[in-house]
Amino acid sequence: MKTIDELVADGVSGKRVFVRADLNVPLDGQTITDDGRIRAAVPTIRKLAESGARVVVASHLGRPKGAPDPQFSLAPVADRLGELLGTSVPFATDTVGDSAKATVGALADGEVTLLENLRFNAGETSKDDAERGAFADELAGLADAYVGDGFGAVHRKHASVYDLPARLPHAAGYLIATEVGVLKKLTEDVERPYAVVLGGAKVSDKLGVIDHLMQKADRLLIGGGMAYTFLKAQGYAVGDSLVQEDQLSTVQGYLQRAEELGVEFVLPVDVLATSEFPDLKAKAPTEPQTVPAGEIPAGLMGLDIGPESRRLYASKLADAATVFWNGPMGVFEHPDFAEGTRAVAQALLDSPAFTVVGGGDSAAAVRQLGFDEAKFGHISTGGGASLEYLEGKTLPGLAALEDAPA
Repeated sequence: MKTIDELVADGVSGKRVFVRADLNVPLDGQTITDDGRIRAAVPTIRKLAESGARVVVASHLGRPKGAPDPQFSLAPVADRLGELLGTSVPFATDTVGDSAKATVGALADGEVTLLENLRFNAGETSKDDAERGAFADELAGLADAYVGDGFGAVHRKHASVYDLPARLPHAAGYLIATEVGVLKKLTEDVERPYAVVLGGAKVSDKLGVIDHLMQKADRLLIGGGMAYTFLKAQGYAVGDSLVQEDQLSTVQGYLQRAEELGVEFVLPVDVLATSEFPDLKAKAPTEPQTVPAGEIPAGLMGLDIGPESRRLYASKLADAATVFWNGPMGVFEHPDFAEGTRAVAQALLDSPAFTVVGGGDSAAAVRQLGFDEAKFGHISTGGGASLEYLEGKTLPGLAALEDAPA
């Protein structure tokens, strides 16, 4: 995989360089509530601009239906990107139309522009190779070289991620190089003990990574809504907690396999439970009850791991040499159910291990709960991409940069 430094060494001054970033940030109206992904894109963009390139940045945001939708406009991102770069970033109001062509055409050496949301064009996400390829051809007309740096999108076979690199000289940006390097530390020559913490709502979202990491990890710590499917699979009472009934037999098989492999499975021993799901906007107090994880009464739902579970999980991370964490331990968006997630984050900071926070809600929780991101070994920008890499899947965006089949 060619690096951005090699691309720059070949000469980019005066050339239009298309940077596929991942600027898919959360918005509250026009306000960016977490700019982590924009900040992660800055080093690559700055390097190219300082090398005299005419930088054309592109990204998706949200899930528009292949047509312009104002609520998913990247206009607020252009403003924030300009603030971080310390320069004006002109914004093209389309992706390959008149505005894009005029804005890119007006760039001087060292200047940066941002195109409108790529997913406003149906060709970006099309499953039809010809339609996707036609859009990639139009994008290629805006640039002389391509830099892939949107790690959060590399698991998608989309035009700007997979098809466009084949049409231009291409290289990997700093973010992708860093992400891949970190993930290799989790899959090749791992320092042990190796602990994996998995949370989130649905166990079905994590089946692939559980299956793959069971062959590599020494212990698996399970929290979040997915824990209740594991608890019920063992015959415990989980009240009205979230359970995926169709996954019970699969989970039972995993538990048996883990025992055969000598992998320690750690489940909550107590939980915070309440009768109604809280209002995450109002954040009104709920007075949750602490109950044994396997004896949750009917009418109550578990929404976070309890104090004993927090201490247990911290003890299981204290001696680890490598930790990968993906998914919160509870409904961290509400203060009454954030302490389990906070405890895991703190345990990672207290551990001497190489710690990786696997993007998505885990990364959002770290920021929302006020932790210093720099104190973690690595915070990924791509939750889904990280998980698919750890499942052993071929990621189309990486395959394109490596000139390998997807």
